[in-house]
Amino acid sequence: MGDTPTLPVQASRPSVEIDGRAQATLTSSLMTMELAECEAGLARCELWFGNWGGPDQPGFQHFGRDLLEFGKPLKIKLGDAVLFEGRIFAINARFPEGGTPQIGVCVEDRLQDLRMTRRTRAFADASLADVINAVAGDHGLQAQVDLSGDTHKLLAQVNQSDLAFLRDMARREDAQVWVEGDKLHAAQRSRRNGPSLELNWAGPLREFEVCADLANQRTQLIGAGWSVADKNATKHEADEAAISAELGGKSSGAQTLQQAFGRRADTFAHALPLSDSEARVFAESAFRHMARRFVTGHGVAESKASLRVGTRLTIKGVGPLFEGEYTVTEVQIRFESKLGLRTEFWCDRPAIGRA
Repeated sequence: MGDTPTLPVQASRPSVEIDGRAQATLTSSLMTMELAECEAGLARCELWFGNWGGPDQPGFQHFGRDLLEFGKPLKIKLGDAVLFEGRIFAINARFPEGGTPQIGVCVEDRLQDLRMTRRTRAFADASLADVINAVAGDHGLQAQVDLSGDTHKLLAQVNQSDLAFLRDMARREDAQVWVEGDKLHAAQRSRRNGPSLELNWAGPLREFEVCADLANQRTQLIGAGWSVADKNATKHEADEAAISAELGGKSSGAQTLQQAFGRRADTFAHALPLSDSEARVFAESAFRHMARRFVTGHGVAESKASLRVGTRLTIKGVGPLFEGEYTVTEVQIRFESKLGLRTEFWCDRPAIGRA
C-alpha cells in the first residue's frame, strides 16, 4: 500500500475550534492534519497551517500566541461530529525554500496528564475500578467505569506514570482505558460501547489487507503462581472457551492450530497470581488478547466520525474467509489540502470464516 493515494478518498476539510469557538481562519489555512489513536489510549493530533499573508495584515499571521498557545483546548470536527479534542503541548514552524511559511501544533488528549505524572504508591484491598476512580480524581477527571474484577490484596505502582500503571492493570483484566473530553473511561474490550459501521469493498472501503496467522496462537495458555496465605500453588488453564462469545460460529486460531499442527500450550509468565481466581482472570485475559490477533486487517476508507478505536466494523465484499465482524484497534486520519481527507485503520478478530 503506497503512502500517498493518487486520488482523494474524501474531499472534505475538518474544522478547528479553540476554547470552544470556531476558527474560520485556521480552518481555511489548514494544510495538513494527522490524527492518531490506538487501544492503548492517548490520542494525539498534529496540525499545520499556512502562516503568511492575510486580508487585514501582511506577514506572519499566527505568531501572536493569542490563539495557538500552550495548554489551550483544541477540537477537530467533521461537520457536527467531533473527531478529536485535546490541549496544545507543542508549537512548531516550517520555512520551506520557495514555499509558504507554516506554523504547526501538536495536541494530546487528557491522558497527557497521566503520562506526565510518575509515582510510587500502593493500593490495598482495591479493585481496578477503585484504582481508576482514584486516578481520575487525582487529575480532575470524571470516571466512567464498567468493570467487575476482583479486589486485590495489594496493587503497587512502582516508579511508573499513572498512564503506564493503568495500562498494565487494565491489560491483566482484558480492559481498556481512554478519555473523551474530561471523562476517563474504563471497560472490558467486549463491553466497550463503540459505534457500529459497515464498509464495503470497493465502496467506502477503498483498500483492505488482511492476514490470518497461527505463529503467535496457542491452544492453551496457563496462568500459575503461589498463594502465600494458603501455601498452595495457583493455576488456571485457559482455552478457546475464553473467547467463544466472540467467535460468531467461525473457526478460532486455537481450533485451527489444533487441527493443523496439534496441541500447542504455553505458560503466561508476566504476572504472579496470588489465588486461583486471579490465575483464571490473568490467563483468560491473556488468551483473549492473543486470540484476537489471529486475523488482523489494515484498510483505507472514507473518513467518518464513527470510524474510531472500539468501532464494531462489518467488512463486506472480501469473500467468505474474511468477511464479517472486526474491532478497530488503531486509527490514523490524514488531511492534505490537495488530496482531501482519508482514514487508515487497523482491526482484528479471533476467527476465520468457512468457505
